[in-house]
Amino acid sequence: MVGPYACISAGMVPGQKMISDPVVNIGKRCMIGRGSHIVGHFGIEIGDDVFTGPYVYITDQNHSYEDPNIPIGLQWPRDAPVKIGSGTWLGTNVTVLPGANIGTQVVVASGSVVMGEIPDRCVVAGAPAKVVRRYRDGEGWVKPGAEAI
Repeated sequence: MVGPYACISAGMVPGQKMISDPVVNIGKRCMIGRGSHIVGHFGIEIGDDVFTGPYVYITDQNHSYEDPNIPIGLQWPRDAPVKIGSGTWLGTNVTVLPGANIGTQVVVASGSVVMGEIPDRCVVAGAPAKVVRRYRDGEGWVKPGAEAI
């Protein structure tokens, strides 16, 4: 289910030939919060049972800044696929950047900026998002670096 005033788009112009089909794939029983935007150009895969708070932004494309003498808006953008694992929760105002690979059963704290690899069964927070808690079988929730005694 997509909340009111949410936006899902693929490409930049009508009739644009896309690299992948589908460009945006949303799994079963997902809830996309109001005011959220999912902007796909290359490939966004959202697993089953993913929930987002309001005003979440997910994109697989970003501006590049190769040449400091050319305005950023005139430089060719970069694409990288995004994957959000099943059972994940994205809090209010989370931004998921190109190339993010979020594991399963992950909680992303409100206002976080996600880039790169996020492991399964953890809580991440910050800009950029970092693991603040992780679930370990037999131990429960532990902070990063905590070793079993």
